Amino acid sequence: MNKKNRVTSYDVAHAAGVSQSAVSRVYRPGVSVSKKTREKVLKAAEELGYKPNAIARMLINRSTGMVAVIISSRANVNFPEVLAQLNKHIAGKNKRVLLFTLDDADQLETVIEQIFAYQVDGVVALTAHFEPDSVTQFAKHNIPVVLYNRELPDHSVSSVCCNHDQGLRMLVDILVSHHHQHFLIMAGPKDSDVARARLSGARNALLAHGFTDTTVIYGDYSYDSARDSLSAYVQNNPLPTAIICSNDTMAIGAIDEIRENLGLRVPEDISVVGFDGISASSWHSYQLTTVSQPTYFMTKAAVETLINLIETPEVPPETRYWPGKLIEGNSVAAAPRDND
Repeated sequence: MNKKNRVTSYDVAHAAGVSQSAVSRVYRPGVSVSKKTREKVLKAAEELGYKPNAIARMLINRSTGMVAVIISSRANVNFPEVLAQLNKHIAGKNKRVLLFTLDDADQLETVIEQIFAYQVDGVVALTAHFEPDSVTQFAKHNIPVVLYNRELPDHSVSSVCCNHDQGLRMLVDILVSHHHQHFLIMAGPKDSDVARARLSGARNALLAHGFTDTTVIYGDYSYDSARDSLSAYVQNNPLPTAIICSNDTMAIGAIDEIRENLGLRVPEDISVVGFDGISASSWHSYQLTTVSQPTYFMTKAAVETLINLIETPEVPPETRYWPGKLIEGNSVAAAPRDND
């Protein structure tokens, strides 16, 4: 049926012999309406092929029922799972996801303007970096924001985060317990809030064990960047006995580079640890020691926090931390004696 012939609530009201407001009440959850009126409306609607316009109904209630989710195209491998769970939790709150993808941080301003045009009820941001000015812009438009797995210290915005410090402490503790002393940190991109948090966590964990001078190289979270950065590093530097990677994808890239181009073994010659707990980390060739993020609970908490902010705007912002789970694979062994 084309738009010109689309059945409206007025048509249903006329056919059922009731008012247009009665039709509206039938399709509004929790609104009282007599059994007789409901039956008449539903019968007329079925005969006419009427389907209520959810967007129009929400606009009447001054709500679009849409939640904007902002994600970077440089997404982590586990982000499809995160998006699926976010969508499930948001749908459970009778709202829908409007997805916006960023190729780089410079596009954030454009995306924000698009979000304003759609008059969304709230925003969940999974971008690599989120500027404080962006939070201010949303606040001026009375649109609540929840940051996923990143935070803006000293700024008034809610966040749901994995405890990166706790996860890195567990990984470093394992490496130190295996007598490693020569570490290399393979960090994520410098403009990523999560990568910076994990780099800080790794440094602090090593510092707690007395290691004050650890070399850092950078990738962009990708498999190829890990191989390239490690290959360039070993050209002019001694090999570490342990590599701490910002995510599992780079850890897998490091393992393949060690085995294929350096001619060494993992973990007998070099131990490697990652972070995230992606499915590939458990593959037989890798069996990575890593920290998995509780994505189900984190996404659920992000949506609950956002809905609470939408329904109760005066609620103050909060940051909720979730501990990661240590997965001990086969990518860590005792440091080689000749490197001690």
